[in-house]
Amino acid sequence: QELVLAIAQAKMDHLVRQMESGEISREELPSRFNTNNSDGDDDDDDEWILLTGDQVVTCDGHILEKPQSIEEAIQFVERYPMHPPSTVGSCVLHHYPSGIRVSGVDRATIYFQTSLQASTLVQTLVDQGDPVLSCAGGLMVEHPLVQEHLDRIDGTQDSVMGLSKRLVLELLQEMAEKLKQKQT
Repeated sequence: QELVLAIAQAKMDHLVRQMESGEISREELPSRFNTNNSDGDDDDDDEWILLTGDQVVTCDGHILEKPQSIEEAIQFVERYPMHPPSTVGSCVLHHYPSGIRVSGVDRATIYFQTSLQASTLVQTLVDQGDPVLSCAGGLMVEHPLVQEHLDRIDGTQDSVMGLSKRLVLELLQEMAEKLKQKQT
C-alpha cells in the first residue's frame, strides 16, 4: 500500500511542479465546466482538481508486472486459483493552487475457480489478439473469457481495472470538506 501511494504522490509532485513552472500551460488545461460567476471575476478559472494514481497486482507476496512472455503469463495465471491475486490502487487529489491534497488506497482481491486451466486460457486470449503481455498480472478481469473463470471479486471491478470510483468519490467529498473549511 505504501508503494502505490508513494508513487502516486511522486507523480502528483511532478505534475504540480510542471504547472508551477509553466511547463504545462493554462491552454493545455480544461476550462471550468460551470461558469456561473456572477461578478465577472475569472480568478476561479485558475482552480483545478488534479488526479494521479498508481496500481500494482500482487500474488502470493509478489508484485506482478506485465509478463515478459507467454510462458510467464501462464506461470502467473497458474498461481491464481490457489493464491488469489489482488490489485492495490492509490489515488491522490490535489487542489491547485491551494495545495490541499487528499489520498487513499483501495484493494480488490480476485478469486478464480479451481478448474482454471491457465495455459488454455492464456493461449486462447493470445490467439484472439488480446493484450496478455500488456496487462499487469497477464489478465483483464473485464474480458468475457476471463470472467467465465472468476469465482468472485472482493472489491469492485473498476478498482481491479485501475481506478476505484468509490475511492475517487470519497476523496472528492473529503476535498470538498477541506476546501469549505479553508474558506471559513
